[in-house]
Amino acid sequence: MNTLDEIERAVKDTAHYVSGNLANYANRSAGENPSGEQQVGGDVWADDLFFDALAHIDGIGAYASEERKDVVDCGEGYSIAIDPLDGSSNLASNNSVGTIIGIYDAALPASGREMVASVMVLYGPYTTLTIARSDREVVQEHLLRDGHSERWGQFVLPDDATVVGLAGKPSERSDEFNDIAQSFEQDLKLRYGGATVADLAQVLEYGGLFGYPATAAYPDGKLRVHFESAPLAYLVEAAGGASSDGSQSLLDVEPDGIHARTPTFLGNIELIDELEAGLSET
Repeated sequence: MNTLDEIERAVKDTAHYVSGNLANYANRSAGENPSGEQQVGGDVWADDLFFDALAHIDGIGAYASEERKDVVDCGEGYSIAIDPLDGSSNLASNNSVGTIIGIYDAALPASGREMVASVMVLYGPYTTLTIARSDREVVQEHLLRDGHSERWGQFVLPDDATVVGLAGKPSERSDEFNDIAQSFEQDLKLRYGGATVADLAQVLEYGGLFGYPATAAYPDGKLRVHFESAPLAYLVEAAGGASSDGSQSLLDVEPDGIHARTPTFLGNIELIDELEAGLSET
């Protein structure tokens, strides 16, 4: 079993446990993460679980988490960048959350071009794991249930776009972006729930566009390059879609720190092209 196989197995096993025990952490509070955002108990709990599962694998050189200020030195090998419980604020209202993992063949910070795999786990009515790896030609989706993993098959973004989910209050977004958003929202069904994994899952299933632009509150965008934007871009592009920060692929963004942020757009190629064209005119 090579290192990527071991990582995939460990993530599946840990995700099984997370899925079965999330209810215990739905209303527990915690402190702030390094980005200054309020944590819930589930954030710290999930981070500890994934650290214990991944950091000691032979061939893992570093572990970086949205919940930790610094990168943890684990030896030599791949660097793990993880959002252990994406959308954790959704726990209180019993809505979907997820886990996002990027595996980099480089020291962090690094661009998405250094990635060799990415994983997205969705804890919804049932738990799924979607994975893209450089040593596989297709994106695979797995159903996790009863302690086992069942492969559903390969994942390809549909050609026809159906849904759109764009974050941020219109009053805090630029007028130029609001004009573009209005055009998309007139033609596509609105789907936005506040958990990146859950919102992107809608796009992957039905085709469309997910995005978090720059806003007054988050002038560099809210999502972090290492933990959310680049890993999801790797997966979406491997599934036949596209990504952008507004002008280039998210895989080409060069983060200036481990918690660096970027505007983030993911979805069908034609919609990303239309978005970039509209933003370039502003």
